[in-house]
Amino acid sequence: MKVVHTIEELRDQLRGQLRVSFVPTMGNLHEGHLALMGTARRHGDPVVASIFVNRLQFGPNEDFDRYPRTLASDIEKLERDRNVYVLFAPDEREMYPEPQNYRVQPPGDLGDILEGEFRPGFFGGVCTVVLKLLSCVQPRVAVFGKKDYQQLMVVRNMCRQFQLPIEIVPQETVRADDGLALSSRNVYLNADERAEAPRLYAALQQVQARLRGGERDVAALERQAGGELGARGWKVDYVSIRRQLDLKPPTQEQVEAGEPLVVLAAAKLGATRLIDNLEL
Repeated sequence: MKVVHTIEELRDQLRGQLRVSFVPTMGNLHEGHLALMGTARRHGDPVVASIFVNRLQFGPNEDFDRYPRTLASDIEKLERDRNVYVLFAPDEREMYPEPQNYRVQPPGDLGDILEGEFRPGFFGGVCTVVLKLLSCVQPRVAVFGKKDYQQLMVVRNMCRQFQLPIEIVPQETVRADDGLALSSRNVYLNADERAEAPRLYAALQQVQARLRGGERDVAALERQAGGELGARGWKVDYVSIRRQLDLKPPTQEQVEAGEPLVVLAAAKLGATRLIDNLEL
């Protein structure tokens, strides 16, 4: 595996390659990331991964400074995994040699709801860095995880509207044996919180079971799931049932007609904010 730190080195490694498959990450890699690399390998060759903690997508009171940076161990994991040909690991000066005054802002009906409501500016930061990374790598395929469901949709729509010749491939969420979605931020959880954390996914499964059991009051299902989490000490930002198509709230008629839905949730357990979702 080649490790490069500059855009010039990256382009030198990829010159003439027409089937590049790309996985952007912020590092602190786990089995979920390695699953993305495996999917990328099945869809193209060579595989390029990036590790870059992007300041633009962090709010002023979020965890940019303490976000886990584990480049040496990340390199070891990728070398053992043997799916990645080039790892692009730039620093901030390389990615933002001057103030990033040009930004990509998703439309409000997608970028300002759910995660966008509770993390203002988040998706603008994501879109800006993803577009910049795509410009650097110029892949034919890019792989994004479904755990970040809204982000996947934002990136896919951005690529479509800019007519980028890139296929966005989704990767199913990888979970621990107890159901917790793998995330780099899980390292923040203490032992008691880690034992409680799978409850978030269990709450989504209960929403699914209630819908399958015939309940159709979406607002009541959301309140019930959020209330049960709150009673266990979670600080809930949202539990929301949305249409898979566009993340808009479904009408009663759409629910009755079997519209494909997804339930998304974000909540804090102690100081750690977790997100998850389940397609219904």
